[in-house]
Amino acid sequence: MPLPDFLIIGAPKAGTTALHAALATHPVLYMSPVKEPKFFLTEGPPPSRGGGPGDIPTWREHVWRREDYEALFAAAPAGQLRAESTPFYLYDHAAQRRIRDQIPNVRMIAMLRDPVERAHSNWAHLWSAGLDPIGDFVKACADEDRRVAAGWAQFWHYTRLGRYGEQLEHLYTVFPKEQVLVLRYRDLVDAPVQTLDQIGAFLGVEQGVVTEVPKENVTAHPDGSLGHRAVSSVIRAAAAVSRHLPGTTGTALTSPLERMLQRGARPRQPLTWDQRQALLPYFESDIRLLEKVTEADFSDWLQPRERSGGLVGDRPVGQRQARNGQRQARNGQPRTG
Repeated sequence: MPLPDFLIIGAPKAGTTALHAALATHPVLYMSPVKEPKFFLTEGPPPSRGGGPGDIPTWREHVWRREDYEALFAAAPAGQLRAESTPFYLYDHAAQRRIRDQIPNVRMIAMLRDPVERAHSNWAHLWSAGLDPIGDFVKACADEDRRVAAGWAQFWHYTRLGRYGEQLEHLYTVFPKEQVLVLRYRDLVDAPVQTLDQIGAFLGVEQGVVTEVPKENVTAHPDGSLGHRAVSSVIRAAAAVSRHLPGTTGTALTSPLERMLQRGARPRQPLTWDQRQALLPYFESDIRLLEKVTEADFSDWLQPRERSGGLVGDRPVGQRQARNGQRQARNGQPRTG
């Protein structure tokens, strides 16, 4: 039965949803209809209890049975390269070993984003969904150790997910470097044609075919008003109730509230230099390690930024925050609505 020929392995909030959708338009690439199946994150079923707000419905979305995972690629026409995108594979050392054991010749694409920007987008995603109870980005990052110790899911690991030096250093003990393409998220935003052609060359497929990256999974930023806090409290309460409900019932409870919360929300706001300075100590030593591991210059990540964000701004009409673990409406294209 079929398994992927290549994987988009990370990082979360670094353009993987948009890249998945872009590559799905290439005639010889087959991107799985579930953008984040998360198959290699566990040996069997994911946790069924514990975690942070909203974690149980997300864990239920894992495609963890081998036959279900292989079925994601069964419709790929002969000669197409099969792929899926689970951005936690770069972060999860055990997942890397599972991938090696089952598809040792797989090629992998790692999108790296300024780790402070990535953490901010990650927090804004969960804040705009009404799930993070802390409305201050810096304070939410300071609460990370407690959340990790309490067993909250990986998407809550705001600073840890951005320690790419550690992640790539481990990955290169599992796979040879020539099987891994490391790209910068900013290049995908600023130079999409060249970046997509670089991916095409890495995969050995025709270049110049995909020339655009769609605006997918753009994070809104609701104000911390009393109304936002009230609706968010209801969402977290509904998420807690959903732990005891079957299937996707919990998501059905929270989705209308999330749409209400994000309706008319302003675009995600830029980081201030004070915020960057508060977060840089989490990453400085790892950025130096990343430079050593990749033999590339990432020193700009330690400096003030002239602009903030990436695929940000007003969302396309009708788009809501992506739920990447669900089957897509079209191959590789997230649902909107």
